[in-house]
Amino acid sequence: MKVKIGGYPDYYYWLDRLFGWKPKQKISVRIDPHDTWSMEHTLAHIITPMLVQLKATKHGSPWVDDKDVPKELRSTNAKPKENEYDTDSNHHLRWDWILDEMIWAFNQKCRDDWEGDFYEYEADDTARFGLKLVWEDREGQKAHQERMTNGFKLFGKYYENLWD
Repeated sequence: MKVKIGGYPDYYYWLDRLFGWKPKQKISVRIDPHDTWSMEHTLAHIITPMLVQLKATKHGSPWVDDKDVPKELRSTNAKPKENEYDTDSNHHLRWDWILDEMIWAFNQKCRDDWEGDFYEYEADDTARFGLKLVWEDREGQKAHQERMTNGFKLFGKYYENLWD
C-alpha cells in the first residue's frame, strides 16, 4: 500500500470564502493484494493515529446521542444551561468519551494478541501441541470484544463527524 495525500493550497480558505471554489487535493492511492488480507487490521494502523491527532487538535464537538455515552455524561446529568441555545456542560465531554472509545477499539485491533490477555498456557508434553490451558477468562474476553465492537459501531455512526 502506498498513500500520498497532499495538503490544500494555502489560498484555499479565501478562494472558498470569496468564490465558493474548492481546489482539489492531490491524492494517489495504490493498494496491493496483500493489503486486503486483513484489511480491518491494516486500516486500524492508519485510523488510530488519525483519531489520536483529531482528539488533540479538535476545535469543536458534534452532537452526540445521550444513549451512546455513560449516564454521568448525558445531557440530563449536566448543569442547567443559561440559555436554551447553549450547549450543556457535558457536550464536549461526550465527544471526548466517544473518541476515546474509538481510539481504544482501534488500538486493540492493532494488537495481534489481545485475546492472549484472557488465556494462560503451560508446557505439557502429553497435551496436544505441547500446551495445556491452565487459566481462561471467557467473560472478560467477551466484555473486551463487546467494547471493541461498540467502538467500531461508534466510528461508523459518527464517521461524518470526524472533522477538525
